Amino acid sequence: MYFESHAHYDDKRFREDREKLLQLLPSYGIDYAVNVGCDLKSSQNSIRLAETYDYIYAAVGVHPHEVGEMTSQTIEDLRRLSAHPKVVAIGEIGLDYYYDFHPRELQRFWFRQQLRLAESVHKPIIIHSRDAAQETFDIIQSSAVRQGVIHCYSGAWQMAEDYVKMGFLIGIGGVITFSNAKKLTEVVERIPLKHILIETDSPYLAPNPNRGKRNDSRNLQFIVKKIAEIKNISPEDVAKVTFDNAKSLFF
Repeated sequence: MYFESHAHYDDKRFREDREKLLQLLPSYGIDYAVNVGCDLKSSQNSIRLAETYDYIYAAVGVHPHEVGEMTSQTIEDLRRLSAHPKVVAIGEIGLDYYYDFHPRELQRFWFRQQLRLAESVHKPIIIHSRDAAQETFDIIQSSAVRQGVIHCYSGAWQMAEDYVKMGFLIGIGGVITFSNAKKLTEVVERIPLKHILIETDSPYLAPNPNRGKRNDSRNLQFIVKKIAEIKNISPEDVAKVTFDNAKSLFF
């Protein structure tokens, strides 16, 4: 029983075996998966996957790497897509100051616009934040949105606690299995399990023992096992609680 809260199965890395893999995943205990959009095209593709596979749901949004082409029409297109019955969130949205593909003010502007969209359509958000922890937090705090997940969380445990107090969940992926994940381990130690989601970010960030390979939801077992080890509880408990957390957020 796993709820995959963040994957990108529309990615070109799955082109050759996408159908075979997605048909197979439920036999590995993947009961639900959210396929997350990064731009209009991938948002539309996420909906197509959700229409094809019962266990897949979609999120629609524009990643900070892709905001350069955004216009007011993009927001209206996302609004239209968000009305689909299998769209459960607005995302992946946020800030990325590591690559800085677009000016920071432009990133901030479209982040705020997509937060307003999420508020108006009453959908939770899926947040991307890299090297922009405080600004991401401040912009979310200044918005009216109080439901969502901080995807692939990489900040300090203190900020994770502040997000939880605001109503957000913390997304934990394959990085938790890496030997240098001391800060993230502390987050998992300190944040109650009822505020955590599991994710793979497939095809990226495969956990040990498959680090460096193409990732997919079958690797959730390794993330669950590591969280269980850190919290000194059973993997079954981790899977069950994070499953319930995701259902509560997205459904």
